[in-house]
Amino acid sequence: MATGERPALTDEERARIEAAVHAAEQMTSAEIVPMIVGRSGLYREAHHRAGLLAAALMLTALLTIDSVWLPWGWHAANAVWLLGAALAAYAGGSWIGRWPPVLRLFTSHERMRHKVQLRAERAFAQHGLTRTRERTGLLLMVSWLERQVYVLADHALRDRVSTEQWQDVTGVMVERLRAGDLAGGLCRGIEASGRLLAPVCPPRSGDNPNELSNDVIQDL
Repeated sequence: MATGERPALTDEERARIEAAVHAAEQMTSAEIVPMIVGRSGLYREAHHRAGLLAAALMLTALLTIDSVWLPWGWHAANAVWLLGAALAAYAGGSWIGRWPPVLRLFTSHERMRHKVQLRAERAFAQHGLTRTRERTGLLLMVSWLERQVYVLADHALRDRVSTEQWQDVTGVMVERLRAGDLAGGLCRGIEASGRLLAPVCPPRSGDNPNELSNDVIQDL
């Protein structure tokens, strides 16, 4: 998935995604909800790690060249000066640690995956996916900072679709997301979900209400 600023969909892209949801839901009684979030966690520990590394590098560098700035030997003022330099380096490193590429460098994939899962679970409840008539809500969430996709299905769908099949859905999404095509990635995931669910969760003839909005949810 491409790095950079948080994505903002154009009106045309939003319309494409809405149309993809509408088409997919004609094949199934499931309710498909696409969502984009800017980030799923704050990862403050990454800021601290970047700051500590910067402070350690600063102290190491200063002590390595101490003959340059300590021509008259050690005294109390030197310790104060070193402490100040370390604190300044820590502050600078902590600030740099907020940048997405650096933050990802100092945060494990497992930690980010856990945060993305928690964000998806919270969104599932917040946006009413638990309240569908037959418990057939499906959330397709893209978390931009973490560069991860998370698919969360309600109970009725979990019993009918295997984990490997959901991984196929995320796979077709990631293929386009890596190319920077956010709308295309969501559309492909929606289309793949519709095809997957059509045989296991078909619509009832004459009774297939649209229980949730087809609009993409954006929390950037």
